[in-house]
Amino acid sequence: MKEQLFEFTADQPGERLDRTIVGQLGEKLSRSQIQALIRDGLVTVNNAPAKAGMRLKGGETIRVVVPPASDDTTVEPEPIDLNVLYEDDLLAVIDKPAGLIVHPGAGNETGTLVNAILHRWPQIGEMNYAPKRRGIVHRLDKDTSGLLLVAKDQRAMQHLMRQFQQRSVEKIYLALLERAPKTPTGRIEVPIMRDPNQRRKMIVHRAGRPAISEYAVIERFRTGQVLVRVRLLTGRTHQIRVHMAFMEAPVVGDTLYGYRKAKFGLRRQFLHAARLCFDHPTTGERLCFESPLPPELETVLSDLRRAGAP
Repeated sequence: MKEQLFEFTADQPGERLDRTIVGQLGEKLSRSQIQALIRDGLVTVNNAPAKAGMRLKGGETIRVVVPPASDDTTVEPEPIDLNVLYEDDLLAVIDKPAGLIVHPGAGNETGTLVNAILHRWPQIGEMNYAPKRRGIVHRLDKDTSGLLLVAKDQRAMQHLMRQFQQRSVEKIYLALLERAPKTPTGRIEVPIMRDPNQRRKMIVHRAGRPAISEYAVIERFRTGQVLVRVRLLTGRTHQIRVHMAFMEAPVVGDTLYGYRKAKFGLRRQFLHAARLCFDHPTTGERLCFESPLPPELETVLSDLRRAGAP
């Protein structure tokens, strides 16, 4: 891929530089790509380098240079089994198992979902998009299972990502919490950012990006745990896990934000993407998919029910 140059005029006074670029180029570049370009001095405002948090006055000329992809961004197709619930010429819905990493990263260049979809649908590799994230419309954590949407071409990718940005996609998760929240239903609206001291973690912080989760308790257990249904209105990294921990009701099995000692024999967190609804990119038809809890999570619930309900 050759070097790419994008130039446009800022038209939203008071908006941050990084968010302005996402608004203009979010269909071509991922947020992490944009942040990296700014850090590397490849983004200028009126011909001068600028920081991601710079507030624009409006009318500035923004120039973004995207260097050619280096060889180490190549992702090798791999014949990995996938549970495909639905597919057509433009997209596929996959039921991801826990343990499968979505895209390559440091120390995980093979064995990911991206390696698998490039093998199954080679046309995804032709997208003009971040090589290690081609086809990935949204993500699930490694140890979260459930529904994941994959785009097979550039136009479908842009259309589907726009739906996520506009919050028109319905995303419902099931989670088992260590204890009951203070109220049986609620809306958590607190911003999230990466922890500057522990890059693996996210934290609640007023300088973070907006994050909204809605939850409802659907089952209680004598041992103190509760099963909740969570609806995501935004899609921040680790959002449910961080929000539940913020309520002092961490997800069972989440050793990063909750208890370090595993429970119920789980080697994963009890978090499952159970329902996904979106509009088809060409027909506009509303498509909805559901995924049952995997056996290891159903076993945990069965054991808790046998222990007796209040």
